[in-house]
Amino acid sequence: MAKSTAFARIRAEVIRLVSMIPEGRFTTYGSIAVHMNCNPRHVAHTLSRLTDEEAKDLPWHRVVAADARISRSMEPDLAAKQKALLEAEGMKVDSKGYIADSDAHFHVVGIRRDIRWKD
Repeated sequence: MAKSTAFARIRAEVIRLVSMIPEGRFTTYGSIAVHMNCNPRHVAHTLSRLTDEEAKDLPWHRVVAADARISRSMEPDLAAKQKALLEAEGMKVDSKGYIADSDAHFHVVGIRRDIRWKD
């Protein structure tokens, strides 16, 4: 079954926004979703289905859950990798996956955009 053009546009915008998160900073699925006028699950879905090549080039690890925490639904090996990548950029992540001093590292994506995603 072919994906909708709306899905392709959402995916492209998620990838574009994630690519713009500076090193040493993070944002949330929800912040990206508010900016895009979509559901945070669309953002998470896009990032969970990156190709290996996309994942290698995109700072996916800089996107976390709303409470500045590595997603609890992420598989443990991937969560450990995300934690290591965040720490390599100077963020402290506790044993439960929370980013310490999150306000100092938070990246503001931008204001809500009035985007209509329907085909």
